[in-house]
Amino acid sequence: MALNNRYDFVLLFDVKDGNPNGDPDAGNLPRVDAETGRGLVTDVSLKRKVRNFVGLVKGEQPPFEIYVKEKAILNNQNKRAYIGIGKSELLEGDDKKRKGGDAVDEARQWMCKNFYDVRTFGAVMSLGINCGQVRGPVQLTFARSIDPIVAQEHSITRMAVATEAEAEKQGGDNRTMGRKFTVPYGLYVAHGFVSAHLANQTGFNEDDLELLWQSLVNMFEHDRSAARGEMATRGLYIFKHDSELGNAPAYKLFERIQPKLKDGITVPRSFNDYNVSVNEVNMPIGVQLQRVG
Repeated sequence: MALNNRYDFVLLFDVKDGNPNGDPDAGNLPRVDAETGRGLVTDVSLKRKVRNFVGLVKGEQPPFEIYVKEKAILNNQNKRAYIGIGKSELLEGDDKKRKGGDAVDEARQWMCKNFYDVRTFGAVMSLGINCGQVRGPVQLTFARSIDPIVAQEHSITRMAVATEAEAEKQGGDNRTMGRKFTVPYGLYVAHGFVSAHLANQTGFNEDDLELLWQSLVNMFEHDRSAARGEMATRGLYIFKHDSELGNAPAYKLFERIQPKLKDGITVPRSFNDYNVSVNEVNMPIGVQLQRVG
């Protein structure tokens, strides 16, 4: 069923004693806004968790395969599109054979049909074997913590070494030292957008939308690791517009969701240290607020 409504949404999630999104350019420290001290989680990190959840619950089967995944060779996926549309002969030779005709459009449509993340988030598939580019109907912002975070550094030890030579070098002491970074607690907010216009171009439909909501609510439950500590979705607030173009600016809707520290709390250590104010008074005409999770 085609999408006939625009959606804007607010995602609240938190982390306790974990690293929600390490920065490889900073020794894997938790990402932080240097000016405000507020924590950051990239949109790429959040999309990764959605992809992983969909791949898990749908078993990596069409039309819910995942295009961008660990160890994927994207050109091999692109080849499947030309085989799928019955034009495998265009795989011979250079890319010029595929340019200027309808084959790329057909290949792009095949990719949208079979890969959930392509029709949801879009993809650049024009490198190597050309399947064109897709602008996804679902977009996410960076998540930003409500309050400044403190990245704590911990020394850790391993009571083993990898090789005998390493053991001899350490004089028989097999302990090896390492570092681990955590955020004691942080409550993060991200904003998202769903375009009905772009959804109808990629084939993103109502069933895909329900799977997106399910993923955002449950994605942390299946992404556990020692590095991430405890992470959980704490709220998903969805503004549904009555029209494809929308009935109110997104920023005005987002301002209706306001997480704030409770009086007397200066150092948050749990979600219970916050109040989440939801303003449903005088909602814009044609906009409904839905809560999931």
